[in-house]
Amino acid sequence: MSTPTTDHQLHLTAEEEEALRSDSLGEKLALVIRNLPPDSLTVAELRDAVGQDGLLLLSALLTLVFMIPVSIPGVSTVFGAAILMVGVCRLFGRGLWLPRRLREREFPSDKLRTALGTGMKWFHRLERISKPHRWGWLGGGGAMAFVNHGALILGALLLMMPFGLVPFSNTLPALALLFLAIGLLQRDGVCIVLGHLTNVATIMYFGVLIVGGGATIHEIWKRLCG
Repeated sequence: MSTPTTDHQLHLTAEEEEALRSDSLGEKLALVIRNLPPDSLTVAELRDAVGQDGLLLLSALLTLVFMIPVSIPGVSTVFGAAILMVGVCRLFGRGLWLPRRLREREFPSDKLRTALGTGMKWFHRLERISKPHRWGWLGGGGAMAFVNHGALILGALLLMMPFGLVPFSNTLPALALLFLAIGLLQRDGVCIVLGHLTNVATIMYFGVLIVGGGATIHEIWKRLCG
């Protein structure tokens, strides 16, 4: 029998817990989304739903919110910080530890369920084009593991940048993280490469925003002082 849960926990039966360990990536994520509590949940509850061995699965889940324009205050900072911790923990081969303030941050289940459910469409598209063990050496250990985990950390930092109101400023780094998570889970080197390239595209996009914003401010200042 499964252990009784409270309203703030994910309700999983014994059969669903077994399915979470054995189904495809998409089915695992869909199962977690389907069993979100009715009112609110925390990052710690999402972490516990996929288990300590599912850190990449957790990262993929957290990126789905940003696949559509959605406004949930503080999500990019909190979810980005959680993915950052995943990258650091994988880099050093440790289990996922979250600071108390981060793991206890609550979000409304209805908004998350809508955003995650819509974001799953993007995940299924990527899952269909992903092929396990394609260019598998890119998902291996040693130097490649260091580079890939560093890319997870970079993507998380980009996701946390204060450009939330600018179109695609959250979607681009989240897409990079989703590519990397799927690539590392499936040992699919093509997805891993796409993740790195999307990180580069995000940096270029943010560079344009910063330069363009600086030029606009300079021009406004000239007009005001002229």
